[in-house]
Amino acid sequence: MASLEPALVLDKDGVRLTVDDAVATVTLTNPAKRNAQSPALWRALSEAGRSLPGDVRVVVLRGEGKSFSAGLDRQAFTPEGFEGEPSFLDLARGSDAALDAVIAEYQEAFTWWRRPDIVSIAAVQGHAIGAGFQLALACDLRVVAQDVQFAMRETSLGLVPDLTGTHPLVSLVGYARALEICATGRFVHAAEAERAGLANLVVEAEELDGAVLDLAAALIAAPRDAVIETKALLGGAASRDFEQQRTAERAAQARRLRDLAGVSD
Repeated sequence: MASLEPALVLDKDGVRLTVDDAVATVTLTNPAKRNAQSPALWRALSEAGRSLPGDVRVVVLRGEGKSFSAGLDRQAFTPEGFEGEPSFLDLARGSDAALDAVIAEYQEAFTWWRRPDIVSIAAVQGHAIGAGFQLALACDLRVVAQDVQFAMRETSLGLVPDLTGTHPLVSLVGYARALEICATGRFVHAAEAERAGLANLVVEAEELDGAVLDLAAALIAAPRDAVIETKALLGGAASRDFEQQRTAERAAQARRLRDLAGVSD
């Protein structure tokens, strides 16, 4: 990686995007509120995804302070909501189509992390609650500190996890454990997170940034197109049967061989 200071691309509404060669870092920048989330932050996260330079290969997501993200700012449920925003109570009184469109817009902040051309890593310390948990789940990989506390608290508030977290959670831990985690709202700590597949790596809090940078360096060491093809193969494996996956492997390898031989289209 370059020795120069990372380039600042975006800094607004609690989100900062910096780029250092092939590695981009998205940082949640409101530690005083434990990086609580709001519609403005979600729009900034979506903008960060759209602002990535084309040569970025790895995106690191981190939160400043002691917590990754404590989840949705409870101000969303007050009658006044956020300044300049309709309150969630007002949204609930609108039409089905309008409410669906707003939630879909919010979800966009959580969808681009699994783009085929990048690998995303969540560096998670302290609280990752509700929307914070779902934001960590939005990434391809998770490196967590020993003090991590995952929890899905939406059900205890009379809600459901709706920021794209249910699909990756079930994929990682299975239906039964996902249901138990969501329905009880209990904390999942580092040891269980690693055991259940939520965490790729657990380190001491002071080692978190270094471990993530080491992983990013390892990910960009391989040729980009090979990583992209491998990610696509693995990402689609669950929806294919064995024979379909064999076929997909052959097609991907043929593309790689032709590219290496200089005979690709």
